[in-house]
Formats: sequence, structure tokens, C-alpha cells
Amino acid sequence: MRIVALAGGIGGARFLRGLLAAVGPQDEITVIGNTGDDIHLYGLKVCPDLDTVMYTLGGGIHEEQGWGRADETWSIKAEMKEYGVGPEWFGLGDRDFATHLVRSQMLTAGYSLSQVTEALCVRWNPGVRLLPMSDDRVETHVRITDEQGTRAVHFQEYWVRLHAAVDAEAIIPVGADTAKPAPGVLEALAEADVILFPPSNPVVSIGTILAVPGIREAVAAAPAPVVGLSPIIGGAPVRGMADKVLAAVGVEATAEAVALNYGPDLIDGWLVDTADEHAVAAVEAAGIACRAVPLLMTDVEATAEMARTALALAEQVRHGS
Repeated sequence: MRIVALAGGIGGARFLRGLLAAVGPQDEITVIGNTGDDIHLYGLKVCPDLDTVMYTLGGGIHEEQGWGRADETWSIKAEMKEYGVGPEWFGLGDRDFATHLVRSQMLTAGYSLSQVTEALCVRWNPGVRLLPMSDDRVETHVRITDEQGTRAVHFQEYWVRLHAAVDAEAIIPVGADTAKPAPGVLEALAEADVILFPPSNPVVSIGTILAVPGIREAVAAAPAPVVGLSPIIGGAPVRGMADKVLAAVGVEATAEAVALNYGPDLIDGWLVDTADEHAVAAVEAAGIACRAVPLLMTDVEATAEMARTALALAEQVRHGS
């Protein structure tokens, strides 16, 4: 079975770990990772979502945080602070710095982000083929109004420094409109047996991936069933502040509203948590097969069961049942 998943950072990475536990060694998983969160810091190219997937599946993630390296130290950041060089609000540990140094060195040498990602994965052996959504530079910005007036800030500043405390007025994936899908992305979607939308942020993770011209169209045209898992449980995001960015695009923070925002032209199946069983009828009335099952990723086995259910729903969709 050839499975393709569109993924953001922590939620996507943890779901993928369960997916790997749910499938057999003969199955192939391709992950199309969000690069809209990418940011340049200290002269380095930082790819938070790609790295979170790579570290999580490769056994190097800081489990409690869900991001960054395990057993991290912070000497470089402390030294940069002594020089008065920031930003102090974004945490890059010493081990993490090494990844960004290697990536930046390879990019400067002329390698594409796809080639760099493949090279980095040789060390981590994540068990999936990890593709950036695009080799072109795309950065998600957020329009806000605060004491400085109306302005656009990088998504990382909005999420990490401001903690989404200011209302998001618009989400702008800068550069997405002229970006091209990375090599292998469209081919993977066309050849997939199943396409999955993990419980990643539907606006700034999966939404940004779909904003790259050709990717949304390829998902919609793919012969494979497309099944998503709700990142909203009981009217609130499981993790993070997805409700803030959903409001910016006019979507209510409910499992039903997120499914309808994707729409039946894009997804064929949708899983909601048992707490949102009342949403099943409305989602199915829109032409999307829907099931209510436990969706809390409390451990790998619980997540693997979520993945099995998503694959089973895909199979039911395929056979029209």
C-alpha cells in the first residue's frame, strides 16, 4: 500500500509515528511536509515542521515539548545573547543548531531543499520518505493589529513570541502563489492508494501545503480516497491555538466546520472524536463519509488505532460502503 500524508509539525509527526506502527514493512509512506513555518535565524535556514517529523520518527525528539531535540543544551543561544543577537524568543538548542548548519551549508552549495532533506534523513532513518511541499521559499505571515498598528508578522513570531494573544486578521502564505511542488510530490499523490490529512493545523499546516499551485488540484484529482482526522475535539484544538487561525479564515473551531471547509471535492472521509459524534450527520450530509472514534493521541498504540481506523474508512470509501 502506498500512503501519502500531508503533515505539519507536532500533531502530524505524532500521528505518523502511530501510522508507522499500524502498517506493515511492505507499505510505503510518503510525507509531504509543510515548509510555510520555515524561518531564517542567525543566518540559518530553520525548517521546524520537517525537523519535527524527522526527529520524532527518528527517535531524537524532546517528547515532552514535542519539538526540538532530546537531551538538548543551550550554550550557543546563551553566547548569542551575550553578543546581543536575537531573537531570544525562538529556542534553538546546540544539537538543533547542527541540523540547521548542515542544511544551510548544503543549500549554499547549491543543493535543493528536497536533496538536503533526503540527506538529513539518512542519519535519522525516519521510516518514511519525507518531501518538502516545495523547494521554493514560502513563509506564512499573519496580519495583526496591535499597539504598533496593523502589520504582518512571521507566523513563528505570532505563534511563539506573541502566543497568538492578538487576533489573526488574515493568513498569508507569502511566496506560495509562485512556488512549485517539490520533485516527487505530484507523482506521489497521483500514485497513492490512500491520502491522509493527519490532525495537523488545517490553516497553517495542511492549508499552506494546499496553497502551493498544483497540490490541491492533485489531491482532488487523485484516484485514491482522501481521509482526514479532525484536529478539533469538543470545539477546541487538541494542541496549540488552531482556533485563532481558523477564525482568521472565517471557519468555526468545530470538527464539522473544518471538514466542510476542506469540502467533499477534496476529502472523501473524515474522523471526528466521540465527543463530536453529533457532527457526523452534518458531515455525511455534505457528501463526506464520517465516523466518530477516539482521537486523542495518548500513546503510540492509541494513535496506531486512529491510523487503522482512517485506513479502514478509506477502504470503505473506495468500495462505496
